Parts: sequence; structure tokens; C-alpha cells
Amino acid sequence: MSAIHIAAIKALPTTFYTRKQLSAWRNYSDKPNAKNILHHMQAEIFWVAIENQMIAGFASFMVDELMTLYVHSYYQGKGIGRALVTHFCQEAANQGIDKVITTASLYAEAFYLQLGFTAIKRLPHQLRTGIVVPVTKMSKNLTTA
Repeated sequence: MSAIHIAAIKALPTTFYTRKQLSAWRNYSDKPNAKNILHHMQAEIFWVAIENQMIAGFASFMVDELMTLYVHSYYQGKGIGRALVTHFCQEAANQGIDKVITTASLYAEAFYLQLGFTAIKRLPHQLRTGIVVPVTKMSKNLTTA
């Protein structure tokens, strides 16, 4: 999963964030390091998408908040991210949750809008490395009928 995180960020152009911000986002790493993922696995629930017996993407959540969503650059555009978000929303609705939230990178904002999320506000987000990047807080109302 660490390799997917790195590959997904490395594939991004410098449209919204600088190279320095993108490098900081992947913790200045070009090599996978499971330590960060394992740390988050203690608190978050993770789902993985498998394609050709390989992990193609993953998502994590805590209660009503989608915390992470990454799809390896090789598998992007094939509906994997959409499937993971749809599954998260369905599971939340099944638990009686009527609204979910996420914090989207500027790259992902349009993706979430297509899935029915609404932008709440843009705000600064401090990465673990101390670098600050703009992100968009988003929400989606769920129907439980």
C-alpha cells in the first residue's frame, strides 16, 4: 500500500502543487515504507481493491470520514476509486450514517464532485513533513432508503 501511495503521488503533474509539496506529500520517499501505513491501520478501517492478484488501490475510513483513497497510477481511470468510495458510502448508509465527509486534494476535488460530494470549504492542511498544502473539505448526504 505504501508503494501505491508513492506511485499515485509521483504520477501527479505540478498543476495544483509544487514538486516540493508533492515530494513532502509522499514523505520524500521513492521507496515503500510500511511503517506509516501500519501506524494508521491501528485506528482506521482499510479496504483494498485487487486487480490481477495485485493490490491496485486502497481506501481507509473512520466512522463517517473517508481518510485515504489511493489507486496505483497504472490502474487509475478504471473505476477502482469510484468503487471504493461507493462501497464506503454504502457501508456508512448501512450503519445509519446520513452524511459522510472527506478531505480532498485539489487533484481529487472534481472526482468527488462527480460522485455527489459537495465542496464545503478550502483550507490549509499540514503534512507530516510540516509543508502546508491547500485541500478541500467535502461532504455527501446519503439516502438510507
